[in-house]
Amino acid sequence: MSEKRVEKKYLPEFVYGATDGTVTTFAVVAGVMGASLSVAVVLILGFANLFADGFSMATATYLSSKSRNEMSNAHMRRYHMDFLKNPKKSALATFLAFVLIGFIPLLPFVIGIFSPTLECCQFKLSVILTALAFLIIGAIKGSIVRKNRLTSALETLVIGGIAAILAYFVGYILQGLA
Repeated sequence: MSEKRVEKKYLPEFVYGATDGTVTTFAVVAGVMGASLSVAVVLILGFANLFADGFSMATATYLSSKSRNEMSNAHMRRYHMDFLKNPKKSALATFLAFVLIGFIPLLPFVIGIFSPTLECCQFKLSVILTALAFLIIGAIKGSIVRKNRLTSALETLVIGGIAAILAYFVGYILQGLA
């Protein structure tokens, strides 16, 4: 199987993991910042989300892929073998995309530990980097599926942006609870 075929085969896992990793991690960042909590809380909750949710998604992807393969094996005449995926590779693709791309919203806060001058604009940088991550995820998807990269990038940005805005305002509204 060619490399391009493998890329396409695991594209859904990449898009799923990268998008959800970016959305949920930035949602934590936005919610914490909306509630005016400390950078330490951003980092603690951000990393907890990054690894726990990433592992959870990888587990769900593994079980889903395994179930799909088992169903296909039971009805082999209906399905072509090219659609079968290695459940471990599917889970790994989801986890790696979730953790690596999902780390992007936390990056300014991690760098801020070592560079106190960055503290004034960590959230703004996180917003910018998160938007760039959404654009890149969408562009990669568009390129692989041969759709307009700009349209695909903007679609991903808008969908991810809505989730981020919701998280920020929920944090803002509930900040009195902290």
